[in-house]
Amino acid sequence: MTAPEQSCYVYIQLPGTFEWVPCASLKIKEVGSSAFEGTFTYGKKYLARHNVVALDQYRLPLTQRPQKFTKLKGIPGAIRDASPDAWGRRVIQAKLDRPEADIQEMEYLLNGPGDGAGNLRFGLSVDPPGPNRRFNQTHQLQSLILAAQKLDEDGRLPDEVLEELEPGTSMGGARPKVTVEDAQKIWLAKLPEKGDRHNNQGIEFATLALARAAGLRVCGTRLEKVGLSDVLMLQRFDREWNPDAKAYARYGLVSGLTVLDAEDGYLGRERWSYLLLADELRRWSVKPDEDRRELFRRMVFNAMVTNNDDHPRNHALIQTSAGWRLSPAYDIVPVALVSQERRDLALNAGNFGRSASLYNLLSRCDVFGLSREDAQAQVSAMLEVVKGWKALFAGLGIESRTLEMLDGAMLPGSFFRMDAPDIV
Repeated sequence: MTAPEQSCYVYIQLPGTFEWVPCASLKIKEVGSSAFEGTFTYGKKYLARHNVVALDQYRLPLTQRPQKFTKLKGIPGAIRDASPDAWGRRVIQAKLDRPEADIQEMEYLLNGPGDGAGNLRFGLSVDPPGPNRRFNQTHQLQSLILAAQKLDEDGRLPDEVLEELEPGTSMGGARPKVTVEDAQKIWLAKLPEKGDRHNNQGIEFATLALARAAGLRVCGTRLEKVGLSDVLMLQRFDREWNPDAKAYARYGLVSGLTVLDAEDGYLGRERWSYLLLADELRRWSVKPDEDRRELFRRMVFNAMVTNNDDHPRNHALIQTSAGWRLSPAYDIVPVALVSQERRDLALNAGNFGRSASLYNLLSRCDVFGLSREDAQAQVSAMLEVVKGWKALFAGLGIESRTLEMLDGAMLPGSFFRMDAPDIV
């Protein structure tokens, strides 16, 4: 049976303001087996505002004309980026007490967190929603960890934490997480899982510290000790406290998937490419040369530490008052593999596809605005730092057995290959 058409209103907190206004409507209808068409329409009153902004200047331009979408189940990328991720969807399924197959895509938008990624919210009335509920505080982390573990065990949530365990943002991966306020900053708190064999929060914290030392622009991080476990705190770069207004300014955010106009999953990865993303930065970013060089360093660092989960949703742009910029780096985790002959990234990195070897990483350095000599100098400088990863990790409290495991991820022999394979 074809599902009925679903609709919602889209609200935005405009740059430089703390006011929510309705900006558009979104309607989704099923047009075939697992095929959907979405219709996005800006409101006339919104378009008449003096401070109006487009949610996506290239694929959601400011116009009264309805705009049609079929990718991502009919939801425009800039809208989908404000929807919960895989973990958040599990929380919503538990809250609605319904199986995943019975929940429509629109319901994830409507039941998502009031403090999702970026500066958008969703509702069924033309009137914007009221103020967000109070943020979680660090003292609640212990109960939230227990709730997340219960959800992982049986798919259910204790009644007393149904409101506290928000679905989270679309940024930050599939592990359990909650939004926490501390010291007038908003943090994404990544929680431990019962089945963890290693301190994954500590590993990610150390990896981001290594990335920062290697010259990458990384989001703010800290570890919070909760009982015997660590919680990784990632500072939200789409929020900024305004002491005069005593409120948080919200910045627009789009993922790399939206910037690339790509699809989720392996069947839609023909546009998953660092090269295409660098090209897009030339028209999106207000500082394209700086951001393209930064993207090159992130690509190389991911190859150095075997972070092969560098998919487009793990890259983002934020819209500050000055314009769009590449966001700080986040969600970088080494993956220990056996093979030393070849490692691949999630995105194409050069003339030889996804290969995480220097012959490929340097093959199209011009796309990132770098000469061959400049690119090699960047790699050499980063290598001097990354070679010391073990001492840095140990100094941050990473256990020796975990360091031994991570040996299978850091600086594999395949990374140093300069000879390209023969192409038949």
